Amino acid sequence: MSLAAGTSTAGSSPLVFITGASSGMGQALALQYYQQGWRLALVARRVSQMQDWMMQHAIDPARCQLFPADVSQPDSIIAAGQACLEQLGLPQIVIANAGISHGMDTAEHSDIAVMQQIFATNVTGMAATFHPFVTPMQQRGSGHLVGIASVAGVRGLPGHGAYSGSKAAVIAYCESLRGDLRGTGVQVTTLLPGYIATPMTAGDQFSLPFLLTAEEFAQRARRAIARGDRSRVIPWQMGLVASLMRVLPDALWDRALAGRPRKPRLHDPAQLPASPGDEA
Repeated sequence: MSLAAGTSTAGSSPLVFITGASSGMGQALALQYYQQGWRLALVARRVSQMQDWMMQHAIDPARCQLFPADVSQPDSIIAAGQACLEQLGLPQIVIANAGISHGMDTAEHSDIAVMQQIFATNVTGMAATFHPFVTPMQQRGSGHLVGIASVAGVRGLPGHGAYSGSKAAVIAYCESLRGDLRGTGVQVTTLLPGYIATPMTAGDQFSLPFLLTAEEFAQRARRAIARGDRSRVIPWQMGLVASLMRVLPDALWDRALAGRPRKPRLHDPAQLPASPGDEA
């Protein structure tokens, strides 16, 4: 499905639709596909920031269109998808990358709203992102839906109830969707990033195991998507960690988490370690 840069005109080159393109992994994915000759349909709330990014990287406007939308609002992101269909056509790949992450404490009433917002963006927003494209892809008999989950969704972590829960839901949702679309020609890939160097982790003074740059993640993600992987942990070393996390008995997992710092809440000034895949 990949295309070498410069081998086709803008009108005939394949199209990728990416949410959460304002920074981090979303921007890196966009640049990775652009450099491979793809056209870009990018969804972001910070459109002016994206315009600056386009100028910085000399992105040809004929091959990149911006769609402002709030992924946490289903009608907003669905409208962006429909606009893409009307203006650019049906993408070959749709990457639901948008996501947010905050710590939560169930004892704090205000954190229930935080959890609601995280699930609205990370889970419902993903389904709403895919929604406009599912039927057209089925009718065409081809297409690729990519959901960005996280290693943090493999097991629960203290203070991460909302984020870990949302990413666990993403993993199960994408697996269910893959079953729904079996035999239609539409592929579903779930990507589980570990620690990625993004603006969210730039100021951290502690060790982040197997840390990747956003660009390194994007390169590996594109290859996994091109292979048609059903699920892929990036980097592979975190895949080993995730496999161990899955099989570790609950008692040992609880013991391993004893004393682990909690993730900062939305209004908590404390600076504590990031989660794997926090930028997703």
